[in-house]
Amino acid sequence: MVMSDNRQTYGIPDELPRPRPLDGGVPHAPSRPQVLNGPEKTLAIRNALRYFPKEWHAELGKEFLTELDDFGHIYMHRFRPDDEMYARPLDFYNTNSESAAAIMMMIQNNLDPNIAQFPHELVTYGGNGTVFQNWCQYQLTMEYLSKMNDRQTLVMNSGHPLGLFPSSESAPRVVISNGMVIPNYSTQNDYERMNALGVTQYGQMTAGSYMYIGPQGIVHGTMITIMNAARKYLGTSPEEGLGGVLYVTSGLGGMSGAQAKASVIAGAVCIIAEVDSDAATKRHEQGWLSELHSDTDAVIKRAREAVQKKEAVSIGYSGNIVDLLEALIEDDLTPDLGSDQTSLHNPWLGGYTPVGFSYEEAKELLSKDPDGFKEHVRSSLRTHSNAINVLCSKGMRFWDYGNAFLLEAGRSGADVYSDDGKFAFPSYVEDIMGPMCFDYGFGPFRWVCTSGLQSDLEKSDKVAIAVLEELIKECPEEIVQQYQDNLRWIQEAGKHGLVVGSKARILYSDEAGRVSIAKALNNAIAEGVISAPVVIGRDHHDVSGTDSPYRETSDIYDGSMFTSDMAIQNFVGDSFRGATWVSIHNGGGVGWGEVTNGGFGMVINGSEQSRKNIESMISWDVNNGIARRSWARNEAARWSINRAMKLNEDLDVTMANDVDESVISDIFDSR
Repeated sequence: MVMSDNRQTYGIPDELPRPRPLDGGVPHAPSRPQVLNGPEKTLAIRNALRYFPKEWHAELGKEFLTELDDFGHIYMHRFRPDDEMYARPLDFYNTNSESAAAIMMMIQNNLDPNIAQFPHELVTYGGNGTVFQNWCQYQLTMEYLSKMNDRQTLVMNSGHPLGLFPSSESAPRVVISNGMVIPNYSTQNDYERMNALGVTQYGQMTAGSYMYIGPQGIVHGTMITIMNAARKYLGTSPEEGLGGVLYVTSGLGGMSGAQAKASVIAGAVCIIAEVDSDAATKRHEQGWLSELHSDTDAVIKRAREAVQKKEAVSIGYSGNIVDLLEALIEDDLTPDLGSDQTSLHNPWLGGYTPVGFSYEEAKELLSKDPDGFKEHVRSSLRTHSNAINVLCSKGMRFWDYGNAFLLEAGRSGADVYSDDGKFAFPSYVEDIMGPMCFDYGFGPFRWVCTSGLQSDLEKSDKVAIAVLEELIKECPEEIVQQYQDNLRWIQEAGKHGLVVGSKARILYSDEAGRVSIAKALNNAIAEGVISAPVVIGRDHHDVSGTDSPYRETSDIYDGSMFTSDMAIQNFVGDSFRGATWVSIHNGGGVGWGEVTNGGFGMVINGSEQSRKNIESMISWDVNNGIARRSWARNEAARWSINRAMKLNEDLDVTMANDVDESVISDIFDSR
């Protein structure tokens, strides 16, 4: 066991802690379905007890069996720490490695009750995106990080700390894998069984790789999406803004009030439904939601008024999105833009509440009759899709938000396909973010000030603003709007109370912007302007880190959309180019078995080595994805990778040659 100077303890204690009842002061995850047979339950208990000395087995075994019966999973609540969970300043952590201390800070930030969706079930966001499988894994991981040195690497297998292994100072301090299973055993049912056994976990994206910064990242990405959707679908100009534009959507739970806040920052009128009244009330009280109503008449009346006045306001509806959409049809109020952000990558475990049930009723049905629950979800998705189709026939433009809405609706028999067998509505990546952002190398770059000081965050904002202002002066016409949008964001971000947990910031940037900002932050640390190291990273929802055929790589049309070489190469390539930790995930965003995610975190401390790592790793981290997109014949990506090769003579990428359609026709006509 390690004892810090600040009297925190980590690891398996010397004495068995007292049992801990569930804390009613935090939200709790729905009970998972019972999927194990008798012998498998025995195996699950054996698996859980191997963390503990034999003299504890009899008592803990009975307790863990109760958890398994009650919750469908063994969380080991008894071992949840007594200390308050939040990201402390870097110098709080008593370690032998600066990098390890930064990772400890990021882990505690992910589990902060102000950030995590279900903190005591170790779920950060998305309904089931977990940091660890159980609290013993947390304790052991923190213990290892406390005592590791910079010649060791901690290996993490789906939340389980395999141990510290000799490596080198240039190697990552932590290597994380989540949910990596044999492809033939990657169905949702396989996952449920293996998760109940305690041998795998769904790490989502940034949840299981210690890089979540709260709702701010989602706010920024959503704002960029809404602004670009309005430009593409409605013809709005950057100068005109979104005044009077009506946007309807759903989801205030696992992704906080991101859509509501983003809509207001963009200048639109947003109606957003949330079936969990506690979540809706919480977002309203936190200021993420402008106002909250419990009946559709009040919502529609207020929306008409806001549209007429061109207010920037988010109007919450405490109820089911299906009821809201049908009310809009009945009242003949057609939104300009529409989407959905319920957790449909997690449809059978409470991510989606079927119409006709309250949130609590649905949770009870899920627990008592999971098969019946599934049928109600499928029926609701068909009704939900029909309402969207009606509104779209009246002029609404709808996009899938990468939350597997169309995927699960289609699997449920909903009318969501076009004549060619493709989805009738494009995903937001396929139609908006892919060609307008990812192909140009723009994606969610983020940093965290490890001092925990607001003053350091404000100084980092000024550093980023200065860099962007300089880059805009010389940036090509093709990407000037992207730079201007993100400069506006970083200038305004501090005014909107977006920081929850660690002192973090995010913006969308390309390779040049990310490298320039990171180097400028490194210089600011070296000069003492910023008082402590900075952690830089990104969301996995990015140019290069994720292979996801229905989201991040939905605009790949060369037949490779179901391959995941890019994400694997990203993970491996970051590891030997200077990343402090790297991660690879099965699943993320649209669900287990549907995605491969690769990610990283990097600690920069003002040193020359940090500068070298920035130049080497960030350039690869972006250009890996652009090169793949260029090879798929995406025109903007071709432009981007050619620009990158001109800027770096050591970069030499294989380019695709186009084939004339007439040649293709002649080839097949001649047979």
